[in-house]
Parts: sequence; structure tokens; C-alpha cells
Amino acid sequence: MEQYQISKGTYFYAIGLSYKKADAEIRGHFSLDDTGKQAILNQAKANGVESLIVTSTCNRTEIYGFAEHPYQLIKLLCDNTKGTVDEFQKVAYIYKNREAISHMFRVGSGLDSQILGDFEIIGQLKTATIASKKLGLVNAFIERLINSVIQASKRIKTETNISSGATSVSFASVQYILNEVTDVASKNILLFGTGKIGRNTCENLVKHSKNSHITLINRTKDKAEKIAGKFNLIVKDYANLQEEISRTDILIVATGAQLPTVDKDIIQNKKPLLILDLSIPKNVNENVTSLEHVSLIHLDQLSKITDTTIENRRLDIPVAESIIEEVKTEFNNWLETRKFAPTIKALKLKLTDFKNAELDTQRKKIADFNELQAEIISNNIIQKITNHFAHHLKDDAVTTDESLELIKKVFQLEETLKHV
Repeated sequence: MEQYQISKGTYFYAIGLSYKKADAEIRGHFSLDDTGKQAILNQAKANGVESLIVTSTCNRTEIYGFAEHPYQLIKLLCDNTKGTVDEFQKVAYIYKNREAISHMFRVGSGLDSQILGDFEIIGQLKTATIASKKLGLVNAFIERLINSVIQASKRIKTETNISSGATSVSFASVQYILNEVTDVASKNILLFGTGKIGRNTCENLVKHSKNSHITLINRTKDKAEKIAGKFNLIVKDYANLQEEISRTDILIVATGAQLPTVDKDIIQNKKPLLILDLSIPKNVNENVTSLEHVSLIHLDQLSKITDTTIENRRLDIPVAESIIEEVKTEFNNWLETRKFAPTIKALKLKLTDFKNAELDTQRKKIADFNELQAEIISNNIIQKITNHFAHHLKDDAVTTDESLELIKKVFQLEETLKHV
């Protein structure tokens, strides 16, 4: 597949950057909220892009799509973020065709996550695909690929211990609190931001800290109230943020804003305050560290915390990789079949033309010509011939491109293919 174009005039690319080479600040330059993702999709649609999906999480931003050159996708990203092409080139990756397919499998299966076994990305890939579908930006190739990645992800979850226990950044933050803070149950905890990470963090807090002093604040209060109602927690207005920070011992920020939402000016109390920033871009200004009583931890630091559970998960990586290879092989076989399907269909049409012409001749020659029997026999022969060619093209020992060209030439199929 490396040597041919999957779609006419274009190749399949995965371009992006992740925690592996890009720090939180750089990832923040390329992060995309829902509006930014939609802007990329709209621009792609207007520019005639055939198929494309966009994901942006706390540890990666990626575009999967078809292009003549990867720069077309890079430009889409840079046009709709604060990031520049120069920044991108220093930390980014670009994968093409088979490598792009393999990369999506590893990402969607949790093997490329910042915390091994964090499967939240598969939900984000599903959501991204739905958004692209609404604009007609999902072709058969990407739809089949996404479904295959979902299949691999499900199998890894059920057949390995990669996802045993909690695996997300939100759990890592709670684990950090439990390890570093004494008498957590008696501390005042303020969660600022109730998006997906905030919701997951809240659930882990309630489950593991046994703390009844958790307060939620969100710019849109009703979102916080829905979560609070589920866990019987307190909700305060956004206008009370500074007042609530002065009362809290632990502040968790997961607001998902493009600019910092917390800085030292709103921290008025002098008692020890632990701040966990779970946002990309960073939503807590670094200037809070100038306050002696404040400790600031960012999600990149949290993700480096490993325990025996994480180490045990690593033992199952070979099993997970073998599952990926199995599902990926099925996808590649489908892709190869899709490649020669139009030629086989054109061949069948050509053989049918031969059959119809010959039957017409025989009808004129034979007085008691058996129409039904002739149809059955000739159709069976056509099916056997096309099956034979299909099996030949599936054979790994043959060069598919050369075989396809020979079949087209021998049976003069070029004109027929225009109508298939």
C-alpha cells in the first residue's frame, strides 16, 4: 500500500503532536476546543478535502485525513490554532498510509496514551468521526478504519489487563492527592471546571477520598449542579471563585480555557494551598508559584507517577500488540480487496457481454435451444473465472498492481471501468 494512492490523487496521513516531544506550553498552542475543531472541518470542506477527522486532548492534537501533501493538513491546524509551522516541525510527527494506520491503532488502543491504558481517546475518536460525518467528511476508508480501531480497543480491554483499575489523568490527580496530603477526608477541596476531565476527577474524588467537603464551580452553573446532584456536593457561583479559593486546601482546575483562569491575584489566603492544573493549555498562571504557601502540580507531572498497577499493565503490552496486528491485518486485507474490486466487477461485466453475445448466436443456430440451462451453466463459469482472478489478486506472492494492469489490458477493461 505504500506505493499506491488509497484515494485518487491523495494519500492517507496522520499529522500531529503529543506529550512525547511537545511540552504542555507547546501543546497548548495547538490545542483545539469544539469551535476550533469545527473551524478546521469547515475549512477542509471548503477546500475540497475528501475525508478528515480532528482530535485534541490534554496530551495530543491530531488530524487524520487525505491530502496530496501533508502540508495541507498542517496548514489547516496552524490556521486554526496559535501554533506556527516552525513550532510544529520541531515537535510533530507525520505518518503516511501504513504508518498512519498503525499509529491510529496504537492511539485508539491506549498504548500511546500518556498513562498506559487510558482509553478515553477512543471515545474522542468516535466523537470526532461523528462531527466529520455531519459534513460528509468520512469516506469508506476512514469509517472502516475507525471501526477496526474500536474493535481492537474493545478486545484489548476484555482480553488483557492493560485497562485494569483506573488509568486516566483524572485518577492520577486523585492518587497524587491521596499520596501527598495527610487526612484528605478533612480537607476542603474545590473543583473548578466540570467538563469531561472535571467530571471524571469529581467521581474519583468521591469514590476514593471519602471527603464530604467538595465544592464545584463552573462558569455555566447548571452543568456543575447536574454533577453535584449525582454526588450530593456543594455548588457555588463563578462570582464566588476568589472567596471559595480562600477557604480551600486543595484546588483542582480543569476549565479547558485558552487563557489562564487562575493567577496569584485571586489567591488572598496565606494557608497552604495545593493546586492541580489538569488543563491544556495551562489554566493556572505560573505566577502562583511566587507565593510561598502555594504548590502547583500540572498534569504532565501527574502522568509520570507510576505504581505497581501501571508496571503490571506493561506485561500485557505484547498481547495487546498481537491483537492490534490481527485486527489491522483484517483491515489491510479489506483494503487490498477494495483496491481490485472495481477491476473484478468490470471483468464480470465483460464476461457477461461475451456470454450474452454467444447465447444470442446459439439461439439462432439451435432449434431447441435450452435458455435456462445455458444461463445457469454460463453464469457458473463466469463466477468461477472471476473467483479465480480474485484469489490470484489476494495472493501475497503476486504483485497486485502488475496483475491488475495485465487483466485490464487482456480484457480491454479501461472503458468498462469508467462505468463501474
